[in-house]
Amino acid sequence: QGQRGVDGGGRGAIDMQLKVLLSLLLPIVASASFLTGDVDPPSIPLPRTPAPDFSAKAVLHDEFTQVSLSDYTGAGKWLVLFFYPFDFTFVCPTEIRSFSEHAGAFAEMGVGVAGVSTDSHHTHLSWTRTSRENGGVGALDIPLLSDVGKKISYDYGVLITNEADDMFGAALRAVFIIDPRGDVRSVLVNDDGAGRSVKEVVRTVQALQYSDNHDGEGCPANWKPGEKTIKTDADGAKEFFKEWA
Repeated sequence: QGQRGVDGGGRGAIDMQLKVLLSLLLPIVASASFLTGDVDPPSIPLPRTPAPDFSAKAVLHDEFTQVSLSDYTGAGKWLVLFFYPFDFTFVCPTEIRSFSEHAGAFAEMGVGVAGVSTDSHHTHLSWTRTSRENGGVGALDIPLLSDVGKKISYDYGVLITNEADDMFGAALRAVFIIDPRGDVRSVLVNDDGAGRSVKEVVRTVQALQYSDNHDGEGCPANWKPGEKTIKTDADGAKEFFKEWA
């Protein structure tokens, strides 16, 4: 009986070691399949289609946490999910700081914000602990998700899979606005050199929310809250067009 107890304890330790090893290897294997052409090319989910589900390790307020799409949709919130190429780079920290600085404005609209890159959660933590003067982002009010297995970037169609590209294995600069039903409502994708306007993301959310709450109305170009909208029928639209022409 004593020997069986020892053997059982030994097997338990081996099982635990195997679980740890698998947790380390699975993201690598998954990443390899996305990058070697063993799966279909990535495809961007378009507006009016369901947002791909996700759950990932993240860094928020100097701690590791788990963040899922359902954390937002389950609470009746919108989500601005943005992707960026790498931590410790150049344009990326300016965008992330801007998203974080607008976190309060988004929250007032019932909108969460989360960033994603293919870096590990450990790298995210190190970056948030690095001062802005030294190329870090400092403390943030939004979570940074780790997509080290590259599945989220692949599912959202923004993973760079061309081996000849110097950004191979990274995500493009992309923004997905997701409503509380879990549907994609807006998609913006930039190449590496062009940072995004967070103010425009705020404005787009405002326009989408307004049109959702006002049947038969649309928001014209550059619309801001308080400005005139367009009736979405041939006769009603003329009222706006008379002043616009």
